[in-house]
Amino acid sequence: MSLPDLPATFRQPEPSDRPWWWRLVDVLGVEVAVSAEYADQRFASQGDAESWVGEVWRELADQGVDSVTLFEHDREVYGPMSLRA
Repeated sequence: MSLPDLPATFRQPEPSDRPWWWRLVDVLGVEVAVSAEYADQRFASQGDAESWVGEVWRELADQGVDSVTLFEHDREVYGPMSLRA
């Protein structure tokens, strides 16, 4: 079986398979470099992206993230949304 013939669950997703992502910025609007476990996260759906940020927002805030903006590919969907309680 060649690599392109692998089922989707066994191959690395292409960026087009996971078009949803968050821009993470500090209070000045500068993108924040967060730890590897939170950096460059991409999602297959808007719901997956929203669930993820809902689960990790405190950890992101602890790393200096003040607000997040949701994108689908390069289209801004909404934000910035504050992570302050």
